[in-house]
Amino acid sequence: MNKDRLNGTLDQVVGSAKRKAGKWTGDTRLQVAGIAQQVKGKLESALGQIKDRPVQANPDAKTQSTRT
Repeated sequence: MNKDRLNGTLDQVVGSAKRKAGKWTGDTRLQVAGIAQQVKGKLESALGQIKDRPVQANPDAKTQSTRT
C-alpha cells in the first residue's frame, strides 16, 4: 500500500464523517464538503492502486531497472 492509497482511504473516512455530521445537524455545506472529500479520496485511492500495479505484477521491477 502506497502513500496515495493511504491518503485516499483517510480522505474517504473523514469525508464520510463530515457528510454524516452535516446530515445530522442539517448543515448542507458540511454534507457537500464531506461528499467532495469522499470523491477526492476515492480518486486518490484509485491512483494509488494504478501506481501499485507494476510492483504487484513484478516485485523485482525496481531492482531490475538498476541492474547492468
